[in-house]
Amino acid sequence: MAICERIGVFGCKATTRFLLENLDIPYPVRYLITLTPEAGAKHDVADYCDLKPWAEAREMEVYQARYYSLKHPDDIAHLNRLQLDIAFVIGWQRLIPAEVLSSLRIGAFGMHGSAANLPRGRGRSPMNWSLIEGRQAFYTNLFLYDPGVDSGDVVDTFKFQITPHDTAETLHFKNTLAMKYLIERNIEAIVRNEFRRMPQDTSLRPTYYPKRTSDDGLIDWELDVAALERFIRAVTRPFAGAFTFAGSEVVRIWRAQVFDVNDFGYERALPGTVVAIFERGHFLVKCFGGLLLVTEYESNAPIQKGVKLDNNGREIRHFPRNPQGFFDLSEA
Repeated sequence: MAICERIGVFGCKATTRFLLENLDIPYPVRYLITLTPEAGAKHDVADYCDLKPWAEAREMEVYQARYYSLKHPDDIAHLNRLQLDIAFVIGWQRLIPAEVLSSLRIGAFGMHGSAANLPRGRGRSPMNWSLIEGRQAFYTNLFLYDPGVDSGDVVDTFKFQITPHDTAETLHFKNTLAMKYLIERNIEAIVRNEFRRMPQDTSLRPTYYPKRTSDDGLIDWELDVAALERFIRAVTRPFAGAFTFAGSEVVRIWRAQVFDVNDFGYERALPGTVVAIFERGHFLVKCFGGLLLVTEYESNAPIQKGVKLDNNGREIRHFPRNPQGFFDLSEA
């Protein structure tokens, strides 16, 4: 039986570093495939982390890819020369090309999850979408990469709770811990190439979440107060945050909560209107269905009582929904 001496990790985020710092397995990770800071900025990678100095200090061999897609001939040639036994993929939100996958002796293992579990909820930003949709649980899957979009065989699954207090950041924490746990639980079977492979349920039609960008953080004040609160939690740090406008000034909202479903006498105010400002700068916004208390925000100008927050003429992107009212859609 071959010994796994060539284990690598693909990743370029703070979650990648957390996994490498905390993964407790008896096999050293010797290789890191990551991105330069310039490439991280070019591709607008949320929570990007320059891992090269940290990894080299721990005697890991680091390769910084030319392109996030890994499709450049130089990237493919270098990765093939590494002759990796196993790769773990975390904090790398792109497919791994077939030319790279075929060079791995055992395979590449990544994580993907959704609130409905695979093959439902493939695609982009499933944790953000789960918060927006008001889901209460999330399934993280350790799966074997193939050239498709989150279509590989599942090795193991871990289910965790989505609480009313979770944000994009805390779900990333939970998801990374789930990945760590799943790798540790399955590492011996993986290195022996004797791991369980469960094909995804072919009786279910796969669905895919669409890509979100920082521009999709624009707040739609036509939503009800509960949906707005979930939306703010879904796009807060490490993402670009929810934002709106007070006149021409951008107001970026990082944290808010449903204050009350009662209007406290502000029934006549239009949705999006700042109706009260408290001593520490927290302010109340009138919404459909109640009041939203904003407790952390950024703005170049003070927020004034009576100002109407809006989109300043910018178009709000409205994503289509499936028959159940969620945002994961079947392929056309």
